[in-house]
Amino acid sequence: MRSSSLWASSLGLCLSLACGGAWAAHGYALWGSLKYPVGFDHFAYVNPQAPKGGELRLVSNLRTSTFDKYNPFTLKGSAPAYLGGLMFDSLLAGSLDETGAGYGLLASDVQVSADGLSATFTLRPEARFHNGDPVLATDVKFSYDTLMGPFTSPSYKTQLADVAGLDVIDARTVRYRFKKPNRELPLTVGGLPVFSHRWGEVDGKPKPFDQVVTDIPIGSGPYRIGPVRFGKDITYVRDPQYWARDLNVKRGTGNFDRITVKIYKDNTAKLEALKAGEFDLMRFFSAGDWARRVTGKRFDSGELVKGEFKHSLPAGFQSYVLNTRRDLLKDVRVREALGLALDYEWMNRQMFYNAYQRVTGLFGNTACAASGRPSAEELALLEPRRGQVPEATFGPMAVPPRTDGEQSLRGNLRRAQALLAQAGWKVQDGVLRNAQGQAFVLEYLDSNESGSRVVTPWARNLEKLGIRLNYRPVDFALYQQRLQKFDFDVTTMAFGGTHNPGQEYADMFGSQAADTEDSGNFVGLKSPAVDALITRMTGAKSLAELQPACRALERVVVHSHVLIPQWTAPTHRLAYNHWRLQGPAGMPPYSGGETWAIDTWWARSPAGTGAAPARP
Repeated sequence: MRSSSLWASSLGLCLSLACGGAWAAHGYALWGSLKYPVGFDHFAYVNPQAPKGGELRLVSNLRTSTFDKYNPFTLKGSAPAYLGGLMFDSLLAGSLDETGAGYGLLASDVQVSADGLSATFTLRPEARFHNGDPVLATDVKFSYDTLMGPFTSPSYKTQLADVAGLDVIDARTVRYRFKKPNRELPLTVGGLPVFSHRWGEVDGKPKPFDQVVTDIPIGSGPYRIGPVRFGKDITYVRDPQYWARDLNVKRGTGNFDRITVKIYKDNTAKLEALKAGEFDLMRFFSAGDWARRVTGKRFDSGELVKGEFKHSLPAGFQSYVLNTRRDLLKDVRVREALGLALDYEWMNRQMFYNAYQRVTGLFGNTACAASGRPSAEELALLEPRRGQVPEATFGPMAVPPRTDGEQSLRGNLRRAQALLAQAGWKVQDGVLRNAQGQAFVLEYLDSNESGSRVVTPWARNLEKLGIRLNYRPVDFALYQQRLQKFDFDVTTMAFGGTHNPGQEYADMFGSQAADTEDSGNFVGLKSPAVDALITRMTGAKSLAELQPACRALERVVVHSHVLIPQWTAPTHRLAYNHWRLQGPAGMPPYSGGETWAIDTWWARSPAGTGAAPARP
């Protein structure tokens, strides 16, 4: 999955009001208001006196927990979980209790020009890499140039498409130049990882970046790589000389001396290891596991605790992804029919213990979510594209079909049959065929055999329409390779949401990305209307301009039926060792699950004093 915004935060106070609209401050706010003033002591959600020491033992939340490289930026291979956030600092750091904001980390300040065509960052003289070298402007430029090079994910090129270049002004000053004004770009470039130009050097000469594989990264973050047992675990060791340990944006964070990420072959092994006390923290995504299998003597004794932490994060849009590059999936009527066969209400009741909410679009739980009929502002953006978008876009916002109340699965399947017939498909001897006699057969690609349990009810309903959905589990390496080449019919993706959508949506839905291997446009959508709306969205100068654009975009994508919405959880489900861990009393609203614990919790003292993370 491609991530969306690089920041989950909302910010403060232009310190140079006489600069004719320019911005110069200790941070940058997307919409001009920083929560924390200049000189603030620490973020409100941390304990600035949190003790340092101890160990946090956890498991990866990635679909694959093993790894074969230390370079998280190159295309081939898998890097260890959490490496990027623990080892690489950036110019700005986001906070977890506001959206659309970044505060100076490597940079002491940021200045955005009055015309919005550049952002200048001044580096802190005390900033240091792990090898002791100062972080200089040339390192920032090296990092940017490398990420824009041929060996990294194309998502960087898409997100930075409107960056014209980076200039080194002096030893500790860099200026990013932009092709056009875009309020998001100072946050985007401010969130890029910065690494040393010496990373991967051999005898003073740099290797091609794709050959920088197991070279130990030279970053400036709070942790370094410690003991590693390939196939078993990796330990990150806190740097006691971390240059930013007393900086306001880092105070009260990075409290564990060691963070060990353990590797298990599957979810069953992880769960049993948690019950056996082999590690301290695990985030749960399976409602069945959470409701029925997170039990045992350590839970009975109170050593292990189940906590559900409510958040205010965007719902995201976890979905079944339909690859429109496939001939069978090119017709929007066919795609809509496939969605009508999904009985979410039955699944949530019978399989998910009513733990989930239905995903409804791209921007659920945010002000960008569309509802009802298009507003006048939205219609002004959509009308010039009439004929390029589904006609239903101009009517009420599409909502996922239901199977309760006045609706039923039987009625939904009848609607699906009518749509398929309109598209030229008819059932012959129980098999749906087109005019050429081709049977309607799709392959569902997955990297986890246990996923068949969730797909099977949908497949049974599709059989009633004469459609065969073949479940195809493959190992993760092959799964990843096939996704990179868009070699699939249907799969599942958990797309992260954002309160401030921007250029990352060009990677997910833009026409250029549709033809770029390893991009985030898995659905293969190619639409001038979508491209225009993304451009309008990224170029918005105010919330009043942003919201109609993102709502119009949501309408077009949802009515295109390239995604079949699945489900989302309104809480983070964490099981943790109450005897070993403690933390701040409440989770900040925009925190991402176990990363909250990694960043702000600390090791409980042997006497067991101190507060436990608050449970709802």
